Amino acid sequence: MTEAAELPQVPEEAQAVFGELFPEAVRYAELLADAGVTRGLIGPREVPRLWERHLLNCAVLSEVVPEGVTVCDVGSGAGLPGIPLALVRPDLKITLLEPLLRRTNFLQEVVELLGLDHVTVVRGRAEEVLGTLQPVHVVTARAVAPLDRLAGWGVPLLRPYGEMLALKGDAAEEEINGARAALSKLGVVETEVLHVGEGVVDPTTTVVRVVVGESPGGVRFAAKRAKAARVSRTRRRR
Repeated sequence: MTEAAELPQVPEEAQAVFGELFPEAVRYAELLADAGVTRGLIGPREVPRLWERHLLNCAVLSEVVPEGVTVCDVGSGAGLPGIPLALVRPDLKITLLEPLLRRTNFLQEVVELLGLDHVTVVRGRAEEVLGTLQPVHVVTARAVAPLDRLAGWGVPLLRPYGEMLALKGDAAEEEINGARAALSKLGVVETEVLHVGEGVVDPTTTVVRVVVGESPGGVRFAAKRAKAARVSRTRRRR
């Protein structure tokens, strides 16, 4: 079994960012450093930089998430960025979508322990819940896949005129350029690179914002969504 590494000192910025739920943020960091490592959800080398690289890096995503919307965190893993976002934004209704059982078990434990009543954990892949999960205003993702593949999973989960916010690295512009054809087929009407967390994290967090039009996922996914919804309604009647 992998030994849990020691947590670093909590940076001053964390208390201001997490506000009233700062104690819950500290508890989440402790869980990541302990159970998160021993269960193989994060590597022990990540523990010394948990606050800057993970919790704060994800929490500042809240700067570009509209108020009171529904959010689906695709491939949530250990809860990044979904859990930090939930800690700073109790106005959001967040679904943590993750296919692996050991990860969903961890996420459910975290949600219950921290009392995050506005967060739901769903086990499954994006393509599996299409048509059964209510379309959301915002899809979030971090380190899941290249943009073209990620959009293929996340964009169809959106409501018309919704947006996907993907945490990316320095090659964000290149990813957008390489994915333009795929994004267009998915009904994407706008893309931009945003930098958030000025004065909180250094370097700032890079976010690719992808906005869809009236048909998220394009024609093919509209038909697939409709078929899945019909199957779901038939099952409920039985």
